Amino acid sequence: MIGRCVAHYKILEKLGEGGMGVVYKAEDTKLKRTVALKFLLPALTKDPQAKARFVQEAQAAAALDHPNICAVFEISEADGATYIVMPCVKGQSLKEKIAAGPLSVEEALDIAGQVAEGLKEAHERGIIHRDIKPANIMLTEKGQAKIMDFGLAKLTAAADVTQTLGIMGTIAYMSPEQARGEAVDHRTDIWSFGAMVYEILTGRMPFRPKHEQTIVFSILNDSPEPPSRLCNDIPRPIEQLILKALEKDKIRRYQNMAELLKDLKAARLSGVKMPKVEKSIIVLPFENISPDPEQEYFCDGMTEEIITDLSHVHDLLVISRSSAMTFKGTKKTIPEIAGAVNVRYVLEGSVRKAGNNLRITAQLIDSSTDAHLWAEKYNGTLDDIFDIQEKVSRSIVNALALKLSSEENRRLGEREIKTVQAYEAYLRARQEIYRWTEPALERARLHLENALAIVGENALLFAGLGNVYATYAHAGFRMDEATLSKAEEYATKALKLEPGLAQGHSLLGSIAMVKGQMKEGFRQCQRALLINPNDPDTLFFTVATSGHLGKTSYTEPLAARFLKIDPLSPVAYLTSGLVHWLEGRFNSALESYRESFRLDPESIISRWWFVAALAANRLFQEAEAVLDKWLGEMPGHVMVMSVVFFVNALRNEKAKALSCISENWTSSAWKDYWLPLIVAEGYSLIGETAEALRWFEQAVDKGWINFPFLSQIDPWLANLRGEPRFKKLIERVKKEWEEFEV
Repeated sequence: MIGRCVAHYKILEKLGEGGMGVVYKAEDTKLKRTVALKFLLPALTKDPQAKARFVQEAQAAAALDHPNICAVFEISEADGATYIVMPCVKGQSLKEKIAAGPLSVEEALDIAGQVAEGLKEAHERGIIHRDIKPANIMLTEKGQAKIMDFGLAKLTAAADVTQTLGIMGTIAYMSPEQARGEAVDHRTDIWSFGAMVYEILTGRMPFRPKHEQTIVFSILNDSPEPPSRLCNDIPRPIEQLILKALEKDKIRRYQNMAELLKDLKAARLSGVKMPKVEKSIIVLPFENISPDPEQEYFCDGMTEEIITDLSHVHDLLVISRSSAMTFKGTKKTIPEIAGAVNVRYVLEGSVRKAGNNLRITAQLIDSSTDAHLWAEKYNGTLDDIFDIQEKVSRSIVNALALKLSSEENRRLGEREIKTVQAYEAYLRARQEIYRWTEPALERARLHLENALAIVGENALLFAGLGNVYATYAHAGFRMDEATLSKAEEYATKALKLEPGLAQGHSLLGSIAMVKGQMKEGFRQCQRALLINPNDPDTLFFTVATSGHLGKTSYTEPLAARFLKIDPLSPVAYLTSGLVHWLEGRFNSALESYRESFRLDPESIISRWWFVAALAANRLFQEAEAVLDKWLGEMPGHVMVMSVVFFVNALRNEKAKALSCISENWTSSAWKDYWLPLIVAEGYSLIGETAEALRWFEQAVDKGWINFPFLSQIDPWLANLRGEPRFKKLIERVKKEWEEFEV
C-alpha cells in the first residue's frame, strides 16, 4: 500500500494494525494536509447491513465537533475497500503512555476528565462509542486527549459483539450487559470509562483473567479489587467514582456523563489538590500515676488539650481524641500503635496530681526507629497547667521541624477557659456527652452549669450546654420545641461572645439538621470546617446534612478525612457507612456499620444503623439478635421501634410491621429528620401506598432532596415511583437538588 494513491489520498506509511483493520498515514493531495486512513476488514465491508449501519453512524460521528473527539472527515470506498478519513494525531495512544510507566494521579485524572468531556458531548448528540479503552484514546504532543473510532465501535456492536471484540482484545472493557450480548445504551460507555480510569491509575485492568471466557465470567460476577490497594495515592472519592462507574447493575451506575463529570471535578478539587501530609502523630492518653484514681479525667483532659493544640497545625496530621483514647491502658508496643492508626510519631506521658501540685512527663517517639526525639519533665501547680500544655505542644512542633503561620502560632497558645476549676468541669462534661445516654447528658449539663458559675459567661461552655440539648434531640430522648430552643439559645450566646467559634457554628448546624433545615445546617457546618477542618462532630454533621442534600461528591472526601484522623472511632465508621448507603452500596455500608457497632455496641446510633444494614442485606436472624437485646433495654423508644418497623416491612410481615405503630411513636418519628423516610420505605414495602406517600412528603419537607437516591437508588421506594403524587414530589426534589450548590 505504501506509495499507492487511494482516491486523492497518497499512502505514506503504516501507522498500526488491529482486529478491525489497518491504519495508514496519508497525504490529502487536494487539501494538502496529513490525514489517517483506516481501512476496514473485508469481512465487515461485505456485510451490507453492517456496512449501512457503519455509514450512518460514521456520518453522525462526523457531526461531532469537540476538542476531545477525533473528527471523521470522510467515509468512502476504493477498490472494494471501505475506509474512513480522520486527522493524523501527532502523539501517542493512552495505551502506549500507560505501558511506558505509571502516571501521576493528577495527570491521570486530567486525561480522564478530557475523555469524560468528549463522551458527554457524544452522548448528548445520541452517539454511543461502545469501545472505550486506552488504545482508542490518543494524546497529542500538547497533552490533549482525543477519543478515536466513533462509529466504528457501533459497527462492532451491530455485528457479532462477543466474538469480534474478543479478537480485538477489548472484552476486558465491556460492560456486563454488552458481554451478555444485550442491547446497550450510553451507560455501557460509562462502565468502559470506569475500567479505563482504573487501569490508568493502577496500571492494571480491573478484570484480568487469562482466557476470554473467564474474563466474561469475572465481569459478570466478580468485584474488582479496590484501586487504592494497588495505588495508595488514589483519593477515596476517586476510588468511589471508579467503583460506581463499574457497578454491574446499570441502574446503580452513573446515569449520565454529566453526573460523573460533576463528581470527578468535585473530587479533584477536594481530594487530589489537598497538600499531602508527611508528618503524623497520635497523642496517647496520659497515664494517671496519682494516688487518687479519680484523677483520670484530668489526665484525659491533658491529652485532649494537646490534641486540640496540635490539630491547629496545618502540616501535621493528628489522630483525634476518640481513636487515641482506645489505647488507654494498652499493652501494645509503640510500633503496633502507630501501625494501627497509620502514623509515624507517638507522644506518651504521665501525670501525677497531688492536691494542687503537678508533675508531668512527656516523650516523643519515632515509631519507625523507636527513637526518642524529645523528652521532658515539668513540675508545677494547677495554675501552671495551661503553660505546661503549651510547652509540650511547642516542643513537638520544634522536634518535628514544623513551620507555623502567625495564625497557627496564635492558636497554639489560645485557651478558651482560663480558670482551672472551670476547665476541670468542662472536661468532665465532655466525657459525659460522649456517652450519649440520658443520665450522662444530665450530668454533663450540671458540670457545665457549675463551670459557668465559676467563670461567668464563656463561649465554649455555652456551646457545650447547647450540645447537651441538641444531643437530647438527636438521640430521641427529647424532641420538643423547648429542648431545641434551649440548644439554639446557648449557640447564640456562644457566637455572640466569640463569632469565630467553630463549636458554635457546628452546634447551629446540628440544630438546623434536627429541625429539617438541611441547607442551613450544611452552611453552618461549612463555616465550622473552615475554622477547624478536623473536628469530628463537625465532619459528621457536614456529611449527614450534605447526604440529605444529595452532594455525595462533597461528602466522600470528608468521610475519608474523618476515618484518617479518627480511624478507631465508631462515629467515623458511621459516617463512612452513610456515604455507602446513599450511594446504594448496602453491602459496603454494612461493613462500616458492623465496625461501628463493634467499637461501641451500646451507642443508639451505632445499633440503629447496624440493624438497618443487616436487614437491608437480608441478614434477619442477626438483626433480630441485636434487636431483642435492645428492645429489652429501651422498650418503646422511637429509634428502636422505627428500625423494628423497617425490619418487619423488609421481611414482608405486614401485621408485625403495623403492630409497631403507636400514637407516641408516630408523633416522635414525624418530627425527626431521618425517620420519615424510613417509615415511608416501610409503608411502601408492605403496600400501604397512601401512608407511604404521606410520610415521603414529610421526608421531603424535612430536607430530603437527594434526588439520585430517592429517584433511582433507594430500592424500597420502588412501589411508589409510578404514583402521580410521587412523581410530582420528585420533580420538586430534582429542582431543589439542582439549584443547591455546595
